[in-house]
Order: sequence, then structure tokens, then C-alpha cells
Amino acid sequence: MTDEKIKIRVTETGQTVDVVVLSKRAEWIEVVIGEGVHNVKCQLTPTRNGLAYVGNIMGREIVYERSKAQVQADIDRLNPTLKKSR
Repeated sequence: MTDEKIKIRVTETGQTVDVVVLSKRAEWIEVVIGEGVHNVKCQLTPTRNGLAYVGNIMGREIVYERSKAQVQADIDRLNPTLKKSR
């Protein structure tokens, strides 16, 4: 089984980082930054307008720049056997 990776942006520096996705739903995305004993979990939640997901890791804001609708479409495309969300 391969781990799904997404690119997030650290707003403070503008740097992009690849992170591993633990679980993904349209309501939130749980990611892990780092490897081994130095990893940190974070939950990304949609912004008010639903155009991006944001979270905090060790005081730094991170952004996943995909809309809630795009994430739901990715979930439906990757696993079509799941029941469609309402």
C-alpha cells in the first residue's frame, strides 16, 4: 500500500512541503509531517469560504490550496465504491 502525499504551503516562508495523508474526508484532512520519532500530526480544516484547508503545526500555519469540492471529487475518484457524500 502506498501512502498518499500532498503538497502544503507554509504561509510564513512560502515554502512547499510534501506531507503524508493519514485520513482524508471533505470535512477535514489529517496529515503527518516528518518521519520516525520526529513526526507531527495535524488536522487541516476547510476555510470559511471552502477554497482551502488550513492547520497549525508547532505554531506555524500551513495551507493546502484545494477547495472542499476538489477534495471530495478526489475522494470519489480514488474510491468509487464508497457511498457518495450528501
